[in-house]
Amino acid sequence: MPGLRVRAGTCVEDLQDITELVNTGRAHPFRSEQFEGQVAIYIKGFRNSHGQPSYSEYFQRPDRKGITWSVQVKGRFLRPRSANEILLGNTFDRALSLPWGSSLALQFAKFVDPALEHDLTSDAKPWALSPLVVTVPHFKHARVDHVPGGQGEFPPCTSITDDTSQLGMASMSPANDNLRGTQIRKDDQAVFPFRTPGERKKYFSKESNRKDLVFGPDDIVTIDFCYGFLEFYPDIILRLPAGITFDLMKYWDKQPIRFVCGTRRRPSEGGKEEGDEPIADMFWCVEVVSADDDEAVSEKDGDSEEVD
Repeated sequence: MPGLRVRAGTCVEDLQDITELVNTGRAHPFRSEQFEGQVAIYIKGFRNSHGQPSYSEYFQRPDRKGITWSVQVKGRFLRPRSANEILLGNTFDRALSLPWGSSLALQFAKFVDPALEHDLTSDAKPWALSPLVVTVPHFKHARVDHVPGGQGEFPPCTSITDDTSQLGMASMSPANDNLRGTQIRKDDQAVFPFRTPGERKKYFSKESNRKDLVFGPDDIVTIDFCYGFLEFYPDIILRLPAGITFDLMKYWDKQPIRFVCGTRRRPSEGGKEEGDEPIADMFWCVEVVSADDDEAVSEKDGDSEEVD
């Protein structure tokens, strides 16, 4: 397996190399008109472009046993957005070469995340996206004026865990009422906070419940988007229950493995036709790319500049 590079930013066209930050417990800040926050990346067995390994105690924690990668983000949506609008997942630049039996992987993904939507067989730009409040295993929310001692260290030295104790305040802020003209239903307020991530996921799997929740500049959202079914080292392997594995190195054409967070494209925005981006407004993006492929492109660009 070649070394990897990791990039991050607020849009695909403007990403910064953050390879040196992977597994260090240090975050990369970003800001746009839509979102302000920080991202920290952990990849088990990670090797940089020089083949140098980096390790993190994150993967040794009892509550992260079996996890192979983690994208942690903390930030604020600078404009009011309903939880139904905010999507998280993967997008690709071109058609995927899917292995035989990939339908099993999709069935597993749908079982883990019932709200998942995808078009991975697209001949143009495949994608798989789900509402953020449903798909992340660890979700924390706090109001800006209810965070003791400021916003705190990020990433934290201990694992991010669910905390929805202040979620009701996000739903009933004045800015949210102006956006929607309604407040969260009073009979639903009793569900906050959720006792487990499973309760949160089940509740927000219902679209109407997601529409009732709106995040704005006064809401700090922290997530740990982490799973163990995808391994990056020594090879890129997808592992499913019952011992089912897929060696993705045979099918990977070196296009970026991209994690994106953005808003759902609405019909009023021109619809979504074949080849269109599934995301309307992007909040942040993280790319994992092959260092070998990246360096080859850089050398080619350098040669072109010398000729000129």
